[in-house]
Amino acid sequence: MFRRRREPPPVGPGSDDGDLLAAVAAGQMEALRVLHRRHAPWLRVRLSRRCADADVVDDALQDTFVAIWRGAAGRYRPAGEGGDAAAWIWTIAIRRLISVLRGRGHRWIGSGQEPGEGHRAAASAEEVVLLGIEHGDLGAAIARLSPELRAALQATVLDGLTTREAAGLLGVPEGTVKTRVRRAKARLREELA
Repeated sequence: MFRRRREPPPVGPGSDDGDLLAAVAAGQMEALRVLHRRHAPWLRVRLSRRCADADVVDDALQDTFVAIWRGAAGRYRPAGEGGDAAAWIWTIAIRRLISVLRGRGHRWIGSGQEPGEGHRAAASAEEVVLLGIEHGDLGAAIARLSPELRAALQATVLDGLTTREAAGLLGVPEGTVKTRVRRAKARLREELA
């Protein structure tokens, strides 16, 4: 009647992300190193598209892997066969970026201005759009959506996840994600018309 705890398989550069996360949850530092080498480069690129400040991106990236090491890995649950660990890691990273940015109070996405500097770095087009979403009419309309519609829209449109990745992240079927995004867009069109 007692279930024997499954030991994580040996890890290496060819290991599956799910196996690596299980090994990290079991305290294997080498598994964290492999995950970091595999995911840090693309995470850095995607986070840099959200924030022009390299120090903030580095802080968020470090916080992501610290969170994975300190217990998040034990909460990873693949959605069926081949659950997308990369989407799960991205979710942690974008939340860490937002936390770092909010913690700085005086700056937000696209600010690019260091304290005491008199100039402002040019914001990317994506940063300008994200600022408009956060602080404009669209942001207010998104805030009025139901949590389910808002989460689907956030995952697919703002975070750039595929429908499959968003489904795994949200724990719902792909068709449900598509329906929620379609409904969210329709409600936003009605509100902003």
